[in-house]
Amino acid sequence: MVAQKNYILTEAVAEKKLLRLAYEILENNAGETEIILAGIRESGSVVARNMEKMLKEISSLSTRIINITLDKKHPRGVELSQQIDFNDKVVIIIDDVTNSGKTMLYALKPFLEFHPKKIQTLVLVERSHKTFPVHPDYVGISIATTLQEHIYVEVDGDTVKGAWLE
Repeated sequence: MVAQKNYILTEAVAEKKLLRLAYEILENNAGETEIILAGIRESGSVVARNMEKMLKEISSLSTRIINITLDKKHPRGVELSQQIDFNDKVVIIIDDVTNSGKTMLYALKPFLEFHPKKIQTLVLVERSHKTFPVHPDYVGISIATTLQEHIYVEVDGDTVKGAWLE
């Protein structure tokens, strides 16, 4: 017998949350002409592409997507899909779920070699187990879980299908 997934976000609700986050980005970055959306591979990159799509639908803001690659368990080396000048740019680091804050903290590393105008963070699902001083600027849903539980964000291509708790 296959175990039933305990969904905390359906595809439809995830889409509504992402649209709300897109409006929050616009509101908090009024007057900006370009924003760099830096998605943490793999699911974070899918969320970033969804953000880009929604921002294009509701505004004329120019967006640029880059991917951040790192080992989430041992994030020593952090690689960016493009080497560009981040000076005086608005960068939003995007991931699917934040747990301890460690991945998000290490994902900041390559941007600290520059002088960005702003660095903001966005997650679809935030858990309340911070051991690092990272609190996302944009949160789709915040959920209290036990340390033994795990949240999975399910993606199919560029579609966020939902999130479930195990």
